Amino acid sequence: MKIAFIGLGNMGGAMAHNLLKAGQEVYGFDLSEKALQAFQAAGGLVAESPQAAAQHADVVITMLPAAKHVREVYLGENGVLEVLKAGSLCIDSSTIDPKTIQDLAHVAQDKGIQMCDAPVSGGTIGAQAGTLTFMVGADQTTFDRAQPILAYMGKNTVHCGQVGAGQIAKICNNLILGISMAAVAEGMALGAKLGIDAQALAGVVNTSSGRCWSSEICNPWPGISPNAPASRDYHDGFANQLMLKDLGLAVEAAGQVQQPVLLGGLVQQLYQQMCLQGKNQLDFSSVIQQYLPQNN
Repeated sequence: MKIAFIGLGNMGGAMAHNLLKAGQEVYGFDLSEKALQAFQAAGGLVAESPQAAAQHADVVITMLPAAKHVREVYLGENGVLEVLKAGSLCIDSSTIDPKTIQDLAHVAQDKGIQMCDAPVSGGTIGAQAGTLTFMVGADQTTFDRAQPILAYMGKNTVHCGQVGAGQIAKICNNLILGISMAAVAEGMALGAKLGIDAQALAGVVNTSSGRCWSSEICNPWPGISPNAPASRDYHDGFANQLMLKDLGLAVEAAGQVQQPVLLGGLVQQLYQQMCLQGKNQLDFSSVIQQYLPQNN
């Protein structure tokens, strides 16, 4: 199988690496030379553009920052849908609004190309370990075709419904994730201020009712979770600006259906403040810095 992978950042690069480890032939493109070098060192075949990568491929996987980038890659002047042959499969693992992927899927369908949305949960840790959860929006035939490919990169593949349903699941999941990370950060910072050892507090939380992914796998306090971004100065993780984007998608979607998201709105402001402080690229667990003395 020949796969084109567009977007080789912290998430996409690790996902592409797992495809390579599974023995797949992968053509990759990214705007970052550093990302391309790492991809090539892992055995990937570097392409000069998204379209050049897609010319070789039966399957295209995209992992991009925002809807405008996804539209450009698929429908832009050098869009991949222009060169893919009928019967090809496109999997978008970006986190974007449902309407964008639905629009793209309609265009692809007219060309005889299958397309699905398959955003992920699990962060950079899950991407590296190949334990991601994919939330897939697709008809049953497309899902059945995509599932074995996704299995090279993840542990769980959930069929959420028709195209766009994966994005709905993802923005709701990340709404919960952003709120839970802020809650863990607030609790850990309070405990430290009151004088309890951070390891002891984390040990209690992670064997008690406060336990969650943000406390156990990606604890925001440095040294609690050895593989978490907090233990490497909050680098190489899920960037604050991406969490802010996802919370914005959730708040916008809630407004469209007049559904209150009170905590989501508050946490969105926390991440807005992180980005205004120039911490856009730090992992979203760095929100704990909002609660520490040196940041007050």
